Amino acid sequence: MERPLTHNIVPGKPPLSLAEYEKSGGYQAARKALTSMSPKEITEMVKASNLRGRGGAGFPTAQKWSFVPMGADAPQPKYLVVNADEMEPGAFKDRLLLEGDPHQLIEGVMISAFAIESEIAYIFLRKTYTLAARRILTAIAEAYEKGYLGKNIFGSGVNLSLHLHESAGRYICGEETALLNALEGKRAVPRNKPPFPPVVGLWGKPTVTNNVETICNIPHIIANGAAWFRALSRVPDGGTKIYGVSGKVQRPGAWELPLGTTIREIIEEHAGGMKEGLQLRAVLPGGASTDLLTADHLDVKMDFNSMQAADSRLGTGTMVAIDDRTCIVGLVLNIMRFFAQESCGWCTPCREGLPWAAKLLAAIEEGHGLPEDIERLELLTRLLSPGHTFCALAPGAMEPLQSALKYFEDDFHRHIKERRCPWK
Repeated sequence: MERPLTHNIVPGKPPLSLAEYEKSGGYQAARKALTSMSPKEITEMVKASNLRGRGGAGFPTAQKWSFVPMGADAPQPKYLVVNADEMEPGAFKDRLLLEGDPHQLIEGVMISAFAIESEIAYIFLRKTYTLAARRILTAIAEAYEKGYLGKNIFGSGVNLSLHLHESAGRYICGEETALLNALEGKRAVPRNKPPFPPVVGLWGKPTVTNNVETICNIPHIIANGAAWFRALSRVPDGGTKIYGVSGKVQRPGAWELPLGTTIREIIEEHAGGMKEGLQLRAVLPGGASTDLLTADHLDVKMDFNSMQAADSRLGTGTMVAIDDRTCIVGLVLNIMRFFAQESCGWCTPCREGLPWAAKLLAAIEEGHGLPEDIERLELLTRLLSPGHTFCALAPGAMEPLQSALKYFEDDFHRHIKERRCPWK
């Protein structure tokens, strides 16, 4: 199976019912895990698979699970939370999985919750994903009716209750501790770390938060083994990846491909290249909070380590292709306005720095910029870098700006010299 995550998904058709999902082999991995494996064995298999989180940070999944206190003396209850907030501009991979195969997610939740000895799980869903919400609720109801959720699942003595939480939604809810605050009904702002959520999380209890795509990989690892999962990839980190492309390409969309597929293959073969008359000038490889790369980076592999070596990040893996008729200054201004609006306001550098950056970019774009504004923008990229803010929102917002100044500084100077946007 080359496309384990999406082999059940047919565009334009509703997702499989529970009975249809079972006919395709569904819930066999959960049955195997809950009836014949221990939590430690599951975690060890996931560790051997080299699965890294698909939410953006790329943290090893099994390592995160290993931080949870285990055994009879561990605090109870424990919680598993699925991060389905997906507010990153350019990202839509989790939506594909949520709408296209909700039973796959439920099966992944069952196994993952058992691996950390949790009996309560939540799916934290972006409020605007209304179709996903309806399909998830239908699938949860089917699972409860069949006895795959609730008490004594498969006669194993394992219990699990699963709840859908439709969030009011803000970008900051993608940060796991802000998500937990929102789930508790509080203001969505980040928490101090340490303590870390696997030890002190939701309502002060051990909590693991994993991304939708991460959880959906779990049943396939249990069913087919760690070596099989590693072999799906072109790099040491295991598995496939759902890559997406938006922008002025021939065929915008999402495709499940081996982890480590190059930018060139994704854009030219799967997205069909740029629209007629346009040339690729840059790409945001993993959404709006990743460093821009240029057409010179087309042969870079889309995996965690290769992206880092290229001075960017894999992020969500859903890239935005930028053509040669799009103003880079205007693009970064649009991104900065989004992040300034989405700042939770919890820390001063983010609350004040992002609007300042947006104001400077607007002046440059509108023909009122000054030469020293470029130095001010460069200063902001340093002041809002990692370690200077409470969470990663502002540092992420700085990534497209700092890379635009690195690769396209002449565009900024031209705006200032000509006192207008040359692309308008």
